[in-house]
Amino acid sequence: MLTSIAEGLLCCLMGKAPHAVSPLESVESADGFSFVEVKPGRVLRVKHLVPDRPARTAAEEEEEEATIQKAKAIRCQRRITVYRNGQMVIENLGEAAARLEAEGSAEVQRPKRKPKKVVHVDCAKVISGCKGGQRDVVLFFIHGVGGSLDIWKEQLDFFSRLGYEVVAPDLAGHGASSAPRVAAAYTFYALAEDMRALFRRYARRRNILVGHSYGVSFCTFLAHEFPDLVHKVIMINGGGPTALEPSLCSIFNMPTCVLRCFAPCLAWSFLKAGFARQGAKEKQLLKEGNAFKVSSFVLRAMMGGQYWPEGDEVYHAELTVPVLLVHGMHDRFVPLEEDQRMAEILLIAFLKVIDEGSHMVMLECPETVNTLLHEFLLWEPEAVPSGSPNKK
Repeated sequence: MLTSIAEGLLCCLMGKAPHAVSPLESVESADGFSFVEVKPGRVLRVKHLVPDRPARTAAEEEEEEATIQKAKAIRCQRRITVYRNGQMVIENLGEAAARLEAEGSAEVQRPKRKPKKVVHVDCAKVISGCKGGQRDVVLFFIHGVGGSLDIWKEQLDFFSRLGYEVVAPDLAGHGASSAPRVAAAYTFYALAEDMRALFRRYARRRNILVGHSYGVSFCTFLAHEFPDLVHKVIMINGGGPTALEPSLCSIFNMPTCVLRCFAPCLAWSFLKAGFARQGAKEKQLLKEGNAFKVSSFVLRAMMGGQYWPEGDEVYHAELTVPVLLVHGMHDRFVPLEEDQRMAEILLIAFLKVIDEGSHMVMLECPETVNTLLHEFLLWEPEAVPSGSPNKK
C-alpha cells in the first residue's frame, strides 16, 4: 500500500546483516524457528509456534465442530461499477446492504453514462469467533520493508500463550532469510509467491492474516487468492486501497553505495517519523527487535520492486473477508485518511485508532494492539434486519 519515500525509512539501520543460510527444504528447531526453502536457493526464516494442547475426546471435537457450524453465514453481494473517468460506485445488495443500512451508510447515486467495467460479487461467508486452543485456527504475521519477524515478538508471545498457533516469516533479504543479489528477487510478485508457498504449507481451515505496512499488501493478495481459507484480516498502518507503483523521484533510486552513506540520516528520520516518541525506550525497542538491519542493496530493490497494478480499489472492494484496520494516530508515513478510505472500500471493515501510537504501534503499544486483535478474533456478526439494497 505504501509507495512513497517514507516507506523506505523503515530500513533505517542499513548495516550488514547475516544472510548466509544454506538452501534446504525445511529445518525445525526447538525454539520454534524454521528455515524453509520456498524455491531453490531461496530460504526464509519462519517462527512457527504450536502450543501444547491436551488430547481431546471425540465428544469434545464434535462439540467444537458443532459450534463452528452454528456460525452465521452472511450473503456477500456487491455490484462494483467503474467508469472511464475513474469514478467507482459500489452497490451493496441483499444482506450486505441491510447491514450497512443499519450502520447508517450514505447512498451514492449511480451516473447514467455507460460504465467501463462492472464486477459482481456474490458469495456466502461463514464468520465465526476464533478462540485459542482451536486446532483449525492459525495466525500469520507479515512484516513490511526493513522489518523482521522480531517486530511481532509481543504479539507472538501473547497469542501463543492464549493457545493460538502462530506463523511469522522473515521476508527475503530481511532478518535471517537468504538475500539474493538479484533485484528481481524483491519484486512484489516474487515476495507474494514466497508468502503463497508459506501459506500453503502452514494454513489450516480458518486462517487469520496480520500485516504491517507493506506486509498488508501480501495479506490482501492472499485473501484474494484463498477466499475460502482466509477467515479474517488485520491491517496495521497499511494505507489506502491503491495500486503499487514505485516512485520515479525517490532517494532510493540512487546507487547502493550512495544509499549506504545516507544510512545515519535515514536512521534518524525513521526514529522521528516511525515512533510517537523518540527516547531511549524506542531506540532500545529497535535494538532488541533485531529489525531494520537491511542492506542498501535489498532496500533499493525492495523500494523499486513495489509494482502491483492489480491491487487497486476494485481489487480491494472485491474482498468479502472481515477486516480490522489499526492506525497509530501519530503515524507520519500513513495518513489517517488513507486507512479511512480503505475502510470505506471494504465490505466488512472496522477502523480502530490508537491515540498514543505511530507507525510502529505494535512495538509502542503492545497491550492495546493485542487487546484489539484478540477482540476481533473472537468477534462474530450479529443478525441484521432485512432491508432494501443501498449504495456505498
